[in-house]
Amino acid sequence: MLPLRDSEAERRIVPATTLLIVINFAMFVAEARLALHGSAEFMRYAMVPAHLAQLHPAPAELAALATLITALFLHAGVLHLAGNMLYLLIFGPAVELRMGHRRFLAFYLIAGVVSGLATVLMAPASMVPVIGASGAIAGVLGGYLVLFPRGRITTLWFYGLIEVPAVLYLMLWFALQLYSAIATGPQTADVGGVAWWAHIGGFLFGLAATPFLATHIQRRALPARRSYRRSE
Repeated sequence: MLPLRDSEAERRIVPATTLLIVINFAMFVAEARLALHGSAEFMRYAMVPAHLAQLHPAPAELAALATLITALFLHAGVLHLAGNMLYLLIFGPAVELRMGHRRFLAFYLIAGVVSGLATVLMAPASMVPVIGASGAIAGVLGGYLVLFPRGRITTLWFYGLIEVPAVLYLMLWFALQLYSAIATGPQTADVGGVAWWAHIGGFLFGLAATPFLATHIQRRALPARRSYRRSE
């Protein structure tokens, strides 16, 4: 099911989400230009699980820690980029408006780091580079589930457009990630494939962190208390 819009975002153009999308597209253009010249220099910014699992306190090796962030802004192709940015555009604005722009940006980046560490934990010997924003976006999906379980997601289905409850859409999404991760085992997909454990780690982080970061959580209003004067 391809998400097209949600029912909870008051507006679609918001600062942090827009900035992230612009940076991702700009980085992809830079990747494409390097590829045209036969260079794969950008791949040194990809996250390699084995490099992180075997870190020693040497400056050159500690630099590998930065790839937990830089890898979030690299993509393996147009479809990889477009799919990630679509999910960020649909689910990001509503979450950002509840957290605030700065908190949302920090939340996104930390979710990406956690998703990368989840991959390292499950595949510590893997030398396959991991790139893409999907782990961070999985954190946004987890945050959306916490904040807007009663939201409605308009999706493109085989027979046209349908509205799906956000709680159902996101739980089905997570179930698919978990099934795929278990089915493929503790390994990392090739570049352009899917790092399922990154999705799981990011999503669980979103579930756990959102209640502490959201500044405006909707609560059902209690009826006003009436004051009564007792007659003597």
